[in-house]
Amino acid sequence: MPLTHAELLAQPADDYMNTAQQQFFRTLLLNQRGELQTRIADEFEGLRERETSSDPADIGSAEERRQWQLRLLEREKKLLDKIDEALDRLARGEYGWCRETGEPIGLKRLLLRPTASLCIEAKEHQEQREKHLRHTDQ
Repeated sequence: MPLTHAELLAQPADDYMNTAQQQFFRTLLLNQRGELQTRIADEFEGLRERETSSDPADIGSAEERRQWQLRLLEREKKLLDKIDEALDRLARGEYGWCRETGEPIGLKRLLLRPTASLCIEAKEHQEQREKHLRHTDQ
């Protein structure tokens, strides 16, 4: 029987990433993956069903909508890749552990962002480095 959110969070810290927790996140990631694949398929179908019009305003509007759909598809494809990476980490027994520090990422963070590969401290450090690089590039 899969854990609920409450049961997951109520488990002792010593049980971090036990079999039940790994199964919880595998199920969560697989469900998100399936929903995402459905949305991507629906978006592709929407792109295929382009209406034709001779009105320049309608053509411009349709092209703007098409560009928006393509950006959405690109974002969703990146998320799909992150979900696949998280499932790979689960299969290798690395899921839930920070790839920089080796520390636990934490159940609450993983519930909010199941694809997280960095603990909050490492993520903040990464963002500070990126911010610094942006400022030095300007």
